[in-house]
Parts: sequence; structure tokens; C-alpha cells
Amino acid sequence: MTYCVGMRLDAGLVFLSDSRTNAGVDQIGTFRKLNVFENPGDRMMVMMTAGNLSISQSIRQLVNDFTGSSGHSIRTAPNMYEAARIMGEAVRTVHEREAKALADFGIEFNVSIIFGGQVRGERCRLFQIYSAGNFIESHSENTYFQIGEAKYGKPIIDRVVTPATSLDEAAKCALISMDSTLRSNISVGLPLDLLVYENNSLAVTRFVTVDEKNQYFQMIRSTWGQQLKTIFEGIEAPQWDAMPSPAQPVRMPLPDTVTPGSASPAPLQSVAQQFASRQQ
Repeated sequence: MTYCVGMRLDAGLVFLSDSRTNAGVDQIGTFRKLNVFENPGDRMMVMMTAGNLSISQSIRQLVNDFTGSSGHSIRTAPNMYEAARIMGEAVRTVHEREAKALADFGIEFNVSIIFGGQVRGERCRLFQIYSAGNFIESHSENTYFQIGEAKYGKPIIDRVVTPATSLDEAAKCALISMDSTLRSNISVGLPLDLLVYENNSLAVTRFVTVDEKNQYFQMIRSTWGQQLKTIFEGIEAPQWDAMPSPAQPVRMPLPDTVTPGSASPAPLQSVAQQFASRQQ
């Protein structure tokens, strides 16, 4: 499986992806899921994928020089919307070519894509593309997309990230979101690819591959856990008298074989007592 998150902010874009596939006790694969399509000075685009790895790789290879029905490729598309539409066409092309053969073997055509970037002359844009090639775009009300094992890392992003969040703060939040996912799901794993893009750069601004030796990520892992525990311990325990409730729990009726108010069974003897009684 995988976990990828992309954020669209006033200051630019943040992309983070893990690299684990085929997770199991004795079968773990590592494949890069973040790919950059860049023509410095003209455009910078990022594609992150989740789902069936063979489908994802087929789409990535095809879309690099794929020409859509408009006559454009993502290299020549006049804007990011047209580039996303071409990406969707590439998904459908691979579906037409592969889906039936996969279905004959009981394999679902399953792929999700986060696609974002900037074309010269327009603002940064971010899209999520589905298996049918259709897509949605991020706006101020929804500043990020997640694909793969999204549920573990979602709460921190919902509480922290807004369009006004700085790129560094968003990158930190993305890494904490990934750490939460790594701790809760074995199908997501290191190394990570983190890409930060600043508005109007038209080239990758910052990129790092994060592995188990990365000191900053290790600091985040330990500090975040410690801070959560400190905050938790600082919250008062429930004050039961302060929140009275007339409600009652749902109680199951006593079986006919049990007499109401009858004494409870005698407590079980300890192992030591049972052993001692046998020796007498």
C-alpha cells in the first residue's frame, strides 16, 4: 500500500510520499511513487500514485510523451487543468489496454493520482485523479488531497493546515502526518520523498529523500510522541459529578435460569491454593 499527501497553499505546494509496496512479514518492496515532470522556467508538475503498482508505472511511462485528444501533452498543455485532463486520458488509455486482462485474473483496475504544479502564467493548482480518469481540484475550502492509507494522518492536517500556512510549517505537518501513519500501518514505510515548491519558481524548490538516518525526521518522531503524551497527561480526568446524565445503559435481560439478586459464584481459587489442596 502507500500514503501520499499533497497540499496547495498560498505560498506554493507540498508533496510527500512513502515508498513501500507489497508489505508483509517477509515481502516488502520499495518503489518511488513521486515523479516530477519539469521544464525549468516553463512548468513544474508532480505526480504521486497509489494503487496497483503495475498500473501506476504504465500510466507514468505513457503520460511522459502522451498526446491527448486536444493535441497537447502535459509538456505543452497551456494550463494545469488541461494537463490534468491529459493525465486522465492517459489513465483511460491504460484502462482500455489492461483492464480486461486484469479482470480475467480477478484483479481490479485500481489507481489514484495526486497531480499538481504550475504552468507559467497561472497559479499553482492541485488535482486528484481517479481510476476512471475523472478528477477534482483543490480549492481554499479543501487545501489538500490524500491517497492510500489516508485515515491515520488526516487529523493533524485538518487541525493545522490552512491556505495561509507557510511551506515549512506545511512540510512539518506532512511529516508528522506520515509519522502517525507509519506507526499505525505496516503497509507504509520509509524512505519518504518530500518535495516543496515555491510559487512562480517553475522548478523544484526543495527536495529530500527521508530515510531512517534523517535526523530531522527522527527528531519529529520522538518529539511529537513526547509532546502528545505531555498534553494528554495535562488534561484533567473526567469529573463524573459535573456531568450527570439521566440516561441508563442498555441492560440485557437476565436469563430464566438466573434468579434476580442471587449471590455471585464463589471466587476462583488461586493456582497456589488449588495446588496446596491437592497435596493434602
